[in-house]
Amino acid sequence: MDSLFDPADATRPDATAPADAPLAARMRPRSLDDFVGQEHLLAAGSALRTAIEQGRPHSMILHGPPGSGKTTLARIVAASADAAFEELSAVQAGRPEVREVLRRAEQRRRDGRGTIFFLDEIHRFNKAQQDALLPAVEDGLVTLIGATTENPSFEVNGALLSRTRQYELAELTEAHVRTLLRRALERGECSDVRVEDDALELLAARAGGDARTALAALELACRTAPEGVVTQAHAEDALQRRILHYDRADDRHYDTISAWIKATRASDPDASLYYLAVMLEGGEDPRFIARRMVILASEDVGNADPQALSVATAAAAAVDRVGLPEAQFPLAQAAIYLSLAPKSDAAKRAIGAARGFVRERGAEPPPAQLRSGGRGHGYDSPHGHPGHLGEQEVAPPGAVGERFYAPDAQEAALAARLAEIRRARGREP
Repeated sequence: MDSLFDPADATRPDATAPADAPLAARMRPRSLDDFVGQEHLLAAGSALRTAIEQGRPHSMILHGPPGSGKTTLARIVAASADAAFEELSAVQAGRPEVREVLRRAEQRRRDGRGTIFFLDEIHRFNKAQQDALLPAVEDGLVTLIGATTENPSFEVNGALLSRTRQYELAELTEAHVRTLLRRALERGECSDVRVEDDALELLAARAGGDARTALAALELACRTAPEGVVTQAHAEDALQRRILHYDRADDRHYDTISAWIKATRASDPDASLYYLAVMLEGGEDPRFIARRMVILASEDVGNADPQALSVATAAAAAVDRVGLPEAQFPLAQAAIYLSLAPKSDAAKRAIGAARGFVRERGAEPPPAQLRSGGRGHGYDSPHGHPGHLGEQEVAPPGAVGERFYAPDAQEAALAARLAEIRRARGREP
């Protein structure tokens, strides 16, 4: 029997959701057999699956996008251990609420029962609030399961991280979401209406890997569809997103990123933002977009504006750190900067020429005076010469005099510097 200190609705992680609860809550899996997705974490023999199957949970941080199953997994962990389940959101709770959870956990421990403390949005707690959890975690008063959409390495205290295991949940695939939607229909959750296959496919494709979003949209479409049929248009309306003819696996995926590259190369920020918006609305992986930005910063801007590469790599780091939807802002900032930056493909042409030369002529060993590990003799360091420029040849004999780098008009300052260096070293500018 639960203690008098236990709020009844907080201690039964496997309790059936009431009939008037949202569809996502009613469809929440209560065992690993029903859980969909996260195969990389829950494969047979994995540490997490073994801990759940043996009913021996450990403190952990679950890191992943919205609707990927963090709360569901925490409830399954608690149910497998026959432990009380306390749930708080760091957005709304503070230290007083945490103290109450720990007080109830202490009473349960005296009664011989454990407590799983699920803290959603744990990154919202400041350092002092996170530090307050340390003693309870360290002595086993509670098994802490923190959930966050942020990278815990940046947002959770190192002391707390060292006492927990971190598991990264992946975004659900369209197939995963489709499975959950069909399961809801098979259970009769939309028994009064017929859901067309195209509508179901749209919900799976446009939910962005968020099972909660997909199920909420299905429920709304079923309740509001006229004439008892949920069409693609009804599904679109429930999602409040237009149908985009975009698929990350087909030609439109490649055509759109190609169009973004060419629009940005053409220095048209509005067209660049348009194609960026198409990709984001179509569910494109923001990390894929960020990688193309980094490439473009060197391939098409290069040393005409070296800062462009810093902007692109910073945007890529921001995408990894914050994820969508907030990642749209650094991506937009980078797209605008790259569009307006002066353009030069001299670096691309230079490495292409150098690699072509090596493929054709082969790779010669470096001159003896440049070799490492004490094998080089006669090396003349340029630091001993005026302007830090010496005359010693540093290219192998077969490459002496070759010119791979040809700065263009957008790299005038570099062209002048290169001519100055060549003259100082006794070379033809």
